Amino acid sequence: MDGVITKEITCTVCPVGCKLTIEKDGDHYRISGNECKRGHSYAIEELIHPTRMLTATVEIRNALHRRLPVHSSAPLPKELLFPAMKLIKKCRVDAPVHCGQVIIAGILNTSVDICASRDMELV
Repeated sequence: MDGVITKEITCTVCPVGCKLTIEKDGDHYRISGNECKRGHSYAIEELIHPTRMLTATVEIRNALHRRLPVHSSAPLPKELLFPAMKLIKKCRVDAPVHCGQVIIAGILNTSVDICASRDMELV
């Protein structure tokens, strides 16, 4: 059954943090509250297909610290965040690791890699 969908969100595209209201009626969208054009695009994307950057840590052996910070190379669909975290939790790497190095390539059969967020030398 089609109807009007209304959602209120906070835009995260820029530091202003506009409070947006998006209404979807069939194929038409009405967005209010945005101070810039980017807020309009963000609101539609957030309603249709929300994505998030993923940050976490993985176990690293033979390094100064026991955990290596990692991040996704691009935003992941929101519904894949928890399954991705399950895989990341099982991941273990050995030092040395360099910032930007791919730790998990194409997580969950996506084009998104999980990459190291810092260098971690061998000790």
